[in-house]
Amino acid sequence: LRQLSWPTLADARARLDAALPGTPLQTLDDEIAVGRDDPLSQGLWARHLARMAEEAAKAKTAQPDLRLASRDVWGLRLAALVAGLAALVFATGAPREDLALAPAVEAPLQVATGPAFEGWINPPAYTGRPTVYLSADTADTPLTVPTGSTVTLRGYGTEGAFSLSESVSGAATAIAPLADGIQGAMFELRQDGTVTLSSETETLATWSVSAEPDAVPQIAMKGALTRSVSGAMELSYEARDDYGIIGATAAITLDMDRVDRRFGLASQPVAREDIVLDLPMPFSGALDEIEETLIEDFSKHPWADLPITLTLIASDAAGQEGRSEGYSVILPQRRFFDPLAAALIEQRRDLLWSPDNATRIDQILRAITHAPENTFDDMSIYLMIRTAIRRLGYAVEDGLADEEVEDVAEILWQAALLIEDGSLSDAAERLRRAQERLAEAMRDGASEEEIAELMDELRQAMQDYMQQLAQEALQNPDQMAQDQNGQPMSQMDLQEMLEEIERLNQEGRTEEALAMLEQLRQMMENMQMQASPGQNGQQGEGEQMMQQLQDTLRQQQDLADDSFQQLQEQFQQGRRGEQQGQQQGQQQGQQQGQQQGQGQQQGQQGQQGQGQQQGQGQPQPGQGQQGQGQGQAQGQRPGDGSMGQNLPGQLAQRQEALRQLLNDLRGQLPGAQSEEGQAAREALGRAEGDMDSAAENLAEGDLNGALDDQAQAMDNLREGMQGLGEEMNQQAQQNQGQGGTEPGQGLNRTDRDPLGRPAGSRGSIETDQRLLPDGVDPFRRAQELFDEIRKRSSDQSRTPEELDYLRRLIDRF
Repeated sequence: LRQLSWPTLADARARLDAALPGTPLQTLDDEIAVGRDDPLSQGLWARHLARMAEEAAKAKTAQPDLRLASRDVWGLRLAALVAGLAALVFATGAPREDLALAPAVEAPLQVATGPAFEGWINPPAYTGRPTVYLSADTADTPLTVPTGSTVTLRGYGTEGAFSLSESVSGAATAIAPLADGIQGAMFELRQDGTVTLSSETETLATWSVSAEPDAVPQIAMKGALTRSVSGAMELSYEARDDYGIIGATAAITLDMDRVDRRFGLASQPVAREDIVLDLPMPFSGALDEIEETLIEDFSKHPWADLPITLTLIASDAAGQEGRSEGYSVILPQRRFFDPLAAALIEQRRDLLWSPDNATRIDQILRAITHAPENTFDDMSIYLMIRTAIRRLGYAVEDGLADEEVEDVAEILWQAALLIEDGSLSDAAERLRRAQERLAEAMRDGASEEEIAELMDELRQAMQDYMQQLAQEALQNPDQMAQDQNGQPMSQMDLQEMLEEIERLNQEGRTEEALAMLEQLRQMMENMQMQASPGQNGQQGEGEQMMQQLQDTLRQQQDLADDSFQQLQEQFQQGRRGEQQGQQQGQQQGQQQGQQQGQGQQQGQQGQQGQGQQQGQGQPQPGQGQQGQGQGQAQGQRPGDGSMGQNLPGQLAQRQEALRQLLNDLRGQLPGAQSEEGQAAREALGRAEGDMDSAAENLAEGDLNGALDDQAQAMDNLREGMQGLGEEMNQQAQQNQGQGGTEPGQGLNRTDRDPLGRPAGSRGSIETDQRLLPDGVDPFRRAQELFDEIRKRSSDQSRTPEELDYLRRLIDRF
C-alpha cells in the first residue's frame, strides 16, 4: 500500500494509446519537423493527422490487468487456496467406533470338502473355435463341438475315488492315475454321446455332447474355360469350406473316347501321365470362400487342342477332399492363322502323339519343302524344316528316342513361330498379320476378351506402321511427295474406324465389321505419307538441321547405353576375380562395340556429307578426324592384330566423333535472330563441352564420370533443339503469306509433320491425340512408372552401378 501511486492522465493516455495501431494519441500531439514551408508536405501531414484522429476515435477502455505474478514472485497467494481445499477434503472423517461393540470371536467355520474335478474340450486348431470348459454347472446343457475335438478330465483325491463312463470316442476309455492324488483321462470326440464322471458314492456330472461333422470342401469351375490371344488357358474356379481350404489342384486327363482317331491320331499314343496343376490360392484373407483364376500355357503340350477331362480337387485341414464333376473341354493352345504354320504344328502334334508317325511326317515335310522359292519368304525357315527332315531320316530306321522326338518337335515349333510372327521387323507385315488375326477371330465368334486383345494388337501395329511411313517420308521427301495422290488421314480418323469396328462386332453385326476392317486394310496399304518440302522440292535448312540434331541426340543416347552396359560388364568381371575370364569378356565386348561403332561412324559421316552438299559444298572442319575414328572402328576386328585399344577407348573415339559432328553442325547454323536462338546456340556449345569431357573420361576409363557428362550433354542438346524450334516457329509465322523464304535466310519449317500433326518444339513429334488407351490416367501411369523405378532402386541385390543409374533417374524426373 505504501508503494501504491495513483495513475496520472499521461499514464492513462499512454495505456490507451498502446492498445491502438500506430499510437494515434501520441501522433496528434506531434508537429511536423521537415517541410514546414512546403505545401505538399503540409498537406500530407494534415492527411496523416486526419487518419490518426479516425483511429483515436475508435479507442475503447483498456481491460484491467489482474495478473499478480509480478508482485507475488513466491506464489504465496496460492497458500490460501490450498488451505481451503484441504479443509474441505479432510474436515470430516470416518465415525468413531467403540471397540467394545465389536462382535465376539467364535470358533472357525467348518468348510465342506469333497471330490474335486475339472475338465475341458479343445476343438481342432484349424476351426478357430474356443475351448469349452466342463463343470457341474454345464452338466445339464447340451454341448455341440466339432468332430475331432479332444476331451480332457482331471480328478483330485485318493486313488480310485473317480470313475469315467463315455460313449463319444467309440472306445472304452477309463480314468487312470497321473500322479499322487491326481487321476485323469484324455480321448477324442468322434460321435454323439455322453460323458459321465462319478465318485465312489455319487455321480458328479454328466455331459451330453453332439459331434458337429466337418463339411467336405466344394469346388467348381466359374464360367467356361477360355483362351487368351497368346494361347494360354484361363481357368476360373470357386471353392468353399466351413473352416477353410488349404489347397486346390486341377487334374487333366486325355479323353480318348472323344479324340478323332484319324490321320496322325489313328495310331496308339504314347502313354503319358495326367497333368496335375496347383490352383492359385489367395495370399491373404478368408479361405472359406475362394474365387481365383489359373493362367497356364499348354500350347506346346502334346494334348494341346485335343479333348480332355478336367477335374478340380479341393482339400481342407481335416484331410478331406472335394472333387468337382469331370468337365469335358478342349485343351486350349495358341492359334496359328498362317496355313503353313498350322500344318507344321499339326505334324508336331502327330510326332508327339506317337513316334510311329515319323515316316508319314517325313513325307509331308518333304512335300512342303519341294519348291521352297514358292513357299518360304525366309530361307532360314526352310533350312530349319530340312534339319528336322534329316533328323527324322536318320532315326526312322533305328527308332526315335525320346530326346530326338523332343528335338524335332522343338524345331517344328520354332519354325511355325517364325512363319506366324515373322521377324517382327517389318511394320507393314505386322499390320497385315494383326488384321488377319482379328478378321479370323471375328469370323470364328471369339470371346470379347480375345477380340479386345486383338484390337489392341492391331492398334499397336498400326501405330508402328504409321511411324515407319513418317520416317520414310522424312528420309525421301521428294519421292513421297510425287507419289502422294490421296487425301491425308490423321491418327484420329483411324482410331475412330477401329472403335466403329469394335462396336459393330459387339452388336453382332459381324459382316459389317469385317467389311469395314477390309476397307481399313486397303486404306492402310494405299496410304502414302508426304513430308512438307521446302522451296524447289527440297527440305528447308531448318528441317535438315533439326533432323541432323535429332540423329546426333539419338546416337548420343546409344553411346550412353553402350557406356552403361560396359560399366556393368566391368563390374561383373571384377566380381569374378578371374583374369582369364575377364580378358575373354572384354574381347566379346570389343567386337560388339566395334560393330556398333562402325554403324554409328558411318551414319555420322553420311549425315555430315549430306550437310556439306546442301551447304556451301566445302569440306567441313574435323572431317578428317571423323573419318579417322571410323577407320579405327572398322579396322579393329577380333583376330586381325589391331586390338590395341580396349572398349572404353573405342567409346571415347565414338564420343569424339559425335563432338566433332556437333561442332560442324554448329558451324552451319546461321546467326541468331532472337533470344531463343542465342540461348539455343549457347546450349549446343555446352553440349559440345560435355561431350569433350565425356570423351576424356572414357579415354581414362572413368565410365561413371562419362555417364554423367553424357547425360548433361543430352540435356543441353534437348535444350538447344527446343530453342531452335521456337526460333523456327517465329520465323515461320513472320514469313506466312510471303511464299516462303530464300535459301540461306535462316531456319524455316512447316508446322505439321507428314501425318498432319503439329510438330514439337524439341525436335520430336507431338500430337493432340491420346497416346494412352481410353480410361488410363496419364498422371496415374506416370506415377506407376515412378513407383517402379523407386522400387527397383531399393533392391539392394542389384549392382551399385545399376542402383546409381536408377537413383539418377529419380533425381532427374
